Amino acid sequence: MKEITIQSPLDMHLHLRDEEMLKLVAPLTAETFAGAVIMPNLVPPVDNLDSLHAYKERITAAQGEHKFTPYMAMFFRDYTEAELAAAKEHMIGIKLYPAGATTNSEAGVKAIDAVEPVFKMMEEMEIPLMVHGETHGFVMDREKEFLASYEYLAKKFPKLQITMEHITTADAVDLMGRYENLRATVTLQHLIITLDDVAGGLLNPHLFCKPIAKRPEDREALLQAALAANPSLMFGSDSAPHPLSKKECCGCAAGVFTAPLALPRLAQLFDDHGKLDNLQNFISGNAQRLYGLTPLEKKVTLKKTPSQVPAAYEGFGQHVVPMHAGEELPWSVTEIN
Repeated sequence: MKEITIQSPLDMHLHLRDEEMLKLVAPLTAETFAGAVIMPNLVPPVDNLDSLHAYKERITAAQGEHKFTPYMAMFFRDYTEAELAAAKEHMIGIKLYPAGATTNSEAGVKAIDAVEPVFKMMEEMEIPLMVHGETHGFVMDREKEFLASYEYLAKKFPKLQITMEHITTADAVDLMGRYENLRATVTLQHLIITLDDVAGGLLNPHLFCKPIAKRPEDREALLQAALAANPSLMFGSDSAPHPLSKKECCGCAAGVFTAPLALPRLAQLFDDHGKLDNLQNFISGNAQRLYGLTPLEKKVTLKKTPSQVPAAYEGFGQHVVPMHAGEELPWSVTEIN
């Protein structure tokens, strides 16, 4: 029977939400991952050291006894040098959202050039910048239009480490390889689906996310980069739980929930293409090197034996539908040490 053991898998882009939803979903990542970069777009956002510490404490309480490190991020704003210096050792980086680009991003940045002093301080202090890279243009072009901003930042601040979060286009893959200070994360869903899966027939709200899935040629470029364990590319699930009432409704919330099935589904994907040997670097090695991380020791063994994805995850008054709900996957997590 085919199997693989992953050493300290890392999710470099994760939404855990808060309160009752946090209690439901935190253990589902903490069980199989050694650590994850936690997104700060709560209401209000995590944009000061006190709120960062408080949120980390809530996560630690919710994850239970699992071996897991929440790598905390702060929401980008016009920070002072003293604020950044105080927070540096407590966070993995700062997340920039263009204002209104995605869930709970209304307090985000309206003009990149207006906050250049913060970028300069981050560069000098070696604080990584993580970016939701979309404009407010036509939905299929938003990421492509934002690439000029990435290029501008990469050139003007050459020592600033910039992560292009959840890339979705072939153009982003190309840009990633042109600057040493650019790296990227990619989600599970964007390696598998296109816009046709979301809206080509009946609308599937549980596959709707931002950035939206793109064209087949974009998916192919992302997939080839992931399968090759491109040294600038990391796994970041962007797993984004919403209650059923916020997904199956008018005004569907953006987000795909993949945390519980990410590892077996990735094993399936890499196995299908004969690239299982590259899964370790894609899901941990690259992130450790790019961010200078030494994660908790955790061994997760997966075997090619069927597993069933639940129709929903329920608890604490929450009801969340995952990607591949009710389907059988050919791989399973069989041991965690």
